[in-house]
Amino acid sequence: MIHEDIADMAATLPRMGALAGLDLGTKTIGVAVSDGMRQVASPLKVIRRRKFTLDAADLLAILGERQITGLILGLPRNMDGTEGPRAQSTRAFARNLSGLTDLPIGFWDERLSTVAAERALLEADTSRKRRSEVIDQVAAGYILQGALDRLRHLG
Repeated sequence: MIHEDIADMAATLPRMGALAGLDLGTKTIGVAVSDGMRQVASPLKVIRRRKFTLDAADLLAILGERQITGLILGLPRNMDGTEGPRAQSTRAFARNLSGLTDLPIGFWDERLSTVAAERALLEADTSRKRRSEVIDQVAAGYILQGALDRLRHLG
């Protein structure tokens, strides 16, 4: 089930259990996961996008292996808060994925998550090549951590 509001999603989640965060790009999907207590988001991997059925199969395998209880998708709003083609694409991905899993799916405003991830990687003196390899999963970590922090304040 897809939830527009993180508070609505919180009501459907079990008290414990890991969540996954996704940073959907046109070429890659950054994946991050939380611990079972939902305290810390950790970047996990990057899925190279091919077509939806293959991407979904890769993603569902990770969700099953990690016993994920809910999904947070970064929603790429414009700086003025409006939604453009990328946000519509994210919503379409969520609709298609919800047909394949019963996990609750929520959205998190991802404005500036990639900027924050890039800054963190620069501060860590990460090479340009390595940054390009991990930026999407680090951005997914920022998205998921934001949602985890909000969920903690709701509980």
